Amino acid sequence: MFEKFSKFPLGKRLFSFVVSLKAPYFRTIRPRIEDLKPGRCEIHMKKRWSVTNHIGTVHAIAMCNLCELTAGLAMEWSLVKTRRWIPKEMKVQYLKKATTHLKAVVEFKPDSLVLGDNWIEVPVTDLNNQVVMKASINMYVSQKSS
Repeated sequence: MFEKFSKFPLGKRLFSFVVSLKAPYFRTIRPRIEDLKPGRCEIHMKKRWSVTNHIGTVHAIAMCNLCELTAGLAMEWSLVKTRRWIPKEMKVQYLKKATTHLKAVVEFKPDSLVLGDNWIEVPVTDLNNQVVMKASINMYVSQKSS
């Protein structure tokens, strides 16, 4: 679906909006999905007033939302249809003030996913390609009920 949408002007924005309808909480960060394929997802987030904190930087929880969505979409596109995933735990490191628009990219080998715990690394970079945050998310994979 992402590939079909991407071929048209504003297609990525429309696809990103549709994803936000499925999981409305992520709409708060207004994600723009730039790339999506098995084992890879890239999402951009603009620095806007509504996602900033009292010191004018991107709020930590907004960045957590970006990381969870990025890892979640990569998992969704990577798993076979007989399996499902759910985030079980997230560890984060805030490394620098997030003063610009942001990008989260996750990459892993889909065939490395196992039943049970799978730790997915999600770095968040600013417009200067500086890592401002690192998240490590435990995605728990299980068989779907028949």
